[in-house]
Amino acid sequence: MKIAMIGHKRIPSREGGVEIVVEELASRLVQMGHQVTVYNRMGRNVADKNADREAHKLKKYKGIRIVHVPTPDLKALNAVVYSFIATIGALLGNYDVIHYHAEGPCAMLVIPHMFGIRTVATIHGLDWQRAKWGGFATRYLKFGEWIAARYADEVIVLSRNVQQYFLDKYNRETIYIPNGVNQTEFKAPDRIAKNFGLEKDKYILYLGRIVPEKGITYLLEAFSKVDTDMKLVIAGGASHSGDYIDQVKEMAAKDDRVVMTGFVQGDTLTELFSNCYLYVLPSDIEGMPISLLEAMSFGRKCLASDIPENKEACCEYAQYFKKSNVEDLRRMLKESIEHPDIYHSYGEITFYCYKRFNWNKVTGASAKLYIDTILNVERINNV
Repeated sequence: MKIAMIGHKRIPSREGGVEIVVEELASRLVQMGHQVTVYNRMGRNVADKNADREAHKLKKYKGIRIVHVPTPDLKALNAVVYSFIATIGALLGNYDVIHYHAEGPCAMLVIPHMFGIRTVATIHGLDWQRAKWGGFATRYLKFGEWIAARYADEVIVLSRNVQQYFLDKYNRETIYIPNGVNQTEFKAPDRIAKNFGLEKDKYILYLGRIVPEKGITYLLEAFSKVDTDMKLVIAGGASHSGDYIDQVKEMAAKDDRVVMTGFVQGDTLTELFSNCYLYVLPSDIEGMPISLLEAMSFGRKCLASDIPENKEACCEYAQYFKKSNVEDLRRMLKESIEHPDIYHSYGEITFYCYKRFNWNKVTGASAKLYIDTILNVERINNV
């Protein structure tokens, strides 16, 4: 098959979950013998500014063909301009299927639909709920969601909660294909020891984008009230959230136990996951939290907000606190430090994680969905 993917910022990149999904899926589809083209945005990488120079030179990556699409830096116009130009380019590519990722880019899905080209949409989360978007952007995201529900040949969702949402709001059947994880490789604290003074099992970790819906300020406030000599590591870059990251930095500066690393990847990221005592995800909103799956793949103890997407991902293999509740988060941080036995063992966590979340299984299900879509075959969701 010839497959196009539109909607991510760029690959290779860890700017967000969408980018990770596109890279993992596209590279495995290539290994299966399919031709995959991804449409990268040429706008600046707000999470990792050093990656821009190399990323824009790539024409091929892991066998994936890369097309670079010029886009403005303005957050309100970025996805609109990018997805329109990418879609026009894809119309000329003679693809068997065009796979759109995320609600905003899905607004352009109606164009290939009008030309009879098969389309698949993955809804990574209900993006219009995120605090960083203003009035126009929120309306546009809801419009993209409606277009996907109305015109996509198939809609993929990452959580049962979003699956029920599409059924209730649009009477639209969707197919559930969760994200996956890779086999982990543990690394001793080398770079993180030299650069940040971190020791094994002596720090609590948050790793992800620094944006309001991730609840990082809740974590900082709760941690400030916990009597411990452990450090709190906040690892990640901003994403169209300048005022919020300033607030996070201001709060972090008041506690010398807090370490802000900025954007991380490669060996540094692996070392952070390998050696943390506890991974915390205090989100108000998630699609399917890849960072939480990655932490479990390292067998880490995980503490997360009790939103349906987090509980669906981890089940009983994590502990939870009441969403947005600083006092309950403080209580659970204290409990986690003083009573590690409330968590499952390393072996139990990793066994559960690898059994349930598998990129090869995700790719196989996606490839079958493409074929069924092209052939207009009725499918059964058995993932």
